[in-house]
Amino acid sequence: MEMRFDGKVVLVTGASGGIGAAVARGFADAGATVVVHFATGEASARSVVESLAATGGDAFALHADLTDPAGPVSLVAAVRERCGRLDVLVNNAGGQVRRSTVADTDDALYDDLVALNLSSVFRACRAAIPVIAAGGGGSIVNVSSVSARNGGGGGSVVYSATKAAVSTLTRGLAKELVPLGIRVNAVAPGLIDTAFHAATPRSTWDAVVTGIPMGRAGRPDEIVGPVMFLASESAASYVNGQSLEVNGAQYSP
Repeated sequence: MEMRFDGKVVLVTGASGGIGAAVARGFADAGATVVVHFATGEASARSVVESLAATGGDAFALHADLTDPAGPVSLVAAVRERCGRLDVLVNNAGGQVRRSTVADTDDALYDDLVALNLSSVFRACRAAIPVIAAGGGGSIVNVSSVSARNGGGGGSVVYSATKAAVSTLTRGLAKELVPLGIRVNAVAPGLIDTAFHAATPRSTWDAVVTGIPMGRAGRPDEIVGPVMFLASESAASYVNGQSLEVNGAQYSP
């Protein structure tokens, strides 16, 4: 079954690189108009848009600080103003900020992690719901993490907790939005080889890879199919409130 998104508008947050950029490419190749959101990587986001246009894709970039309560609202409003609709929201933006034990995590770092990984997702969903509903329904795909299940590696307890909250938000919101024709699911990547892990010590990286039965980290493009599957009405119309684990058998709930 080919998954097509012709005539659909897809917003991918944090799409200037890594998983987000790969997902944007997948939707553009499938015929969607793709909104490439960025917070700080404007040059990278423009590059993603240019690469999509070079192969016939329809895409444009929009800036928003999703840690600002007004950011998700302004982002969705800009999409609606330019496109008149929104069919799929992929909440990919997030980050570790920095590793820290709980004992050494001050309130500022805690607040930063919650704002970036949880509050931004909640507010983006809240802003998008009426717009998606107005178009007759659609899909929200949140990006969680294997750390939501296993508690994460060293110094990532709070990050992992925010991702666990995203998974729970996904399950609850899926039930709440059924009357509006909006499905809500999540993809939970394992270790993926992106700039997210740029500061991870090699010894730590190697230790994690050793624990993955497939013997390697995943690639950003290996998250694209799962996201598009969950967003597709033709392929996943009865899939709702689920978290799809994509981790090379690193963890099986």
